[in-house]
Amino acid sequence: MAEKFLMPKLSPTMEEGQISRWVKNEGEAFEANETLAEVDTDKATMEMTALSGGTLLKILKGAGDTAALGEAIAIIGKAGEDISALLSESPASAGSQKADQREPLAKASASSSGNGNGSAASTVTATTKETASPVSKAASSATITQPENAGSSDGGRMIVSPIAARMAADNGIDLRSVTGSGPNGRIIKRDIEEALAGGGSAKPAATAKPFTPSTIVGASSFREESTSKMRQVIASRLAESIGPIPTFYLTVEIEMDSLLATRKQVNANLDDDAKISVNDIIVKAAAMSLMKHSWVNASYQDKIVKFYEQADIGVAVAIDEGLITPVVRGANLKGLSEISAEIKDLAGKAKAKKLLPEEYTGATFSISNLGMMGIKEFTAIINPPEAAIIAVGSSNPTPVVRDGEITVRSIMNVTMSCDHRAIDGATGARFLQTFKQMLESPAMMLL
Repeated sequence: MAEKFLMPKLSPTMEEGQISRWVKNEGEAFEANETLAEVDTDKATMEMTALSGGTLLKILKGAGDTAALGEAIAIIGKAGEDISALLSESPASAGSQKADQREPLAKASASSSGNGNGSAASTVTATTKETASPVSKAASSATITQPENAGSSDGGRMIVSPIAARMAADNGIDLRSVTGSGPNGRIIKRDIEEALAGGGSAKPAATAKPFTPSTIVGASSFREESTSKMRQVIASRLAESIGPIPTFYLTVEIEMDSLLATRKQVNANLDDDAKISVNDIIVKAAAMSLMKHSWVNASYQDKIVKFYEQADIGVAVAIDEGLITPVVRGANLKGLSEISAEIKDLAGKAKAKKLLPEEYTGATFSISNLGMMGIKEFTAIINPPEAAIIAVGSSNPTPVVRDGEITVRSIMNVTMSCDHRAIDGATGARFLQTFKQMLESPAMMLL
């Protein structure tokens, strides 16, 4: 019997999904667990597969289209089946599996079924393939103006995915010589890879000419890129944070000399792939400090405050499409080697878009460290519903006065952003005092 294939919930923060591409075409048969389509969510590109075999009878949402959770995106069934009744349903009826009837969150490689009548069961699988953001309109992709004699995919414009444009620029590929294989002739990552491997018709970019004064006047030309679902969610979540949440900031200077010496001693006895970083120690110190200050390891939600029994630390990781915070669960119970190995594993998964939802949601406290990028001091935005986040700057040799004499110490600035609904100024200050003591005297973490 023909049935509707619904948009499932692929991540905790997902409200809608954008069809990246259909792997199967209308009229094509598919086997059980075979991929039908790829969907761009706020966190990753996911593959959708049906639990049983059949035929893709009708595509309701094409490449580039966005569908709400539980909304029908296709009709599947047996070849030749009459689907006129399903097609005649109103959009409201077709998308009735929303809000109160949305599909439950599906883990990677776990199944999620539609909850309404005539809805297709589906399986959701995380994919590491880089797929082009789909195109249904000119504004939904990167566009580059071409010369009149160059090939055009869209009214004189070349349609290029952001990652393809970046790869081409990095490798000196002339995009005008590449034939796009994506929707509407869009140039995607695969096309650049083929060009680099010699399978495409790409030609090296022309050698730069000596600079000569230009007679061009007027505003600069530009290109537009659609934002990814991940970037849209980041923007939405941070807008929720900085406005409604009454936030204040506390900054403390921490002497890192003892910690750096301790780390050097520890790493001298470890293999290269097992060495611990300063950030690993910061995570441990934060976790131990949270156990002594319950109001910081908390979450204000409406008229209640949740106090968490363990320290689940979110560690900010920068990826191409934004920022994601993999979570080290129960960091207060783990040793430095275990924390270090777990952070390396989670960071690798984040950059490969392999993180499962439970690996990047539900932190009780977060750490954003830009010290390795030379940033001395900054403030970070709280990730709701957490009550605080610390921004870690670089450690720099600094002249300080100790016992009436000027000496040089490695000083690191740490700024904590606090939700004033849960954390008062004195509460935040006491937490930072404990945190500072543990970093300046690492043996304190053994107590």
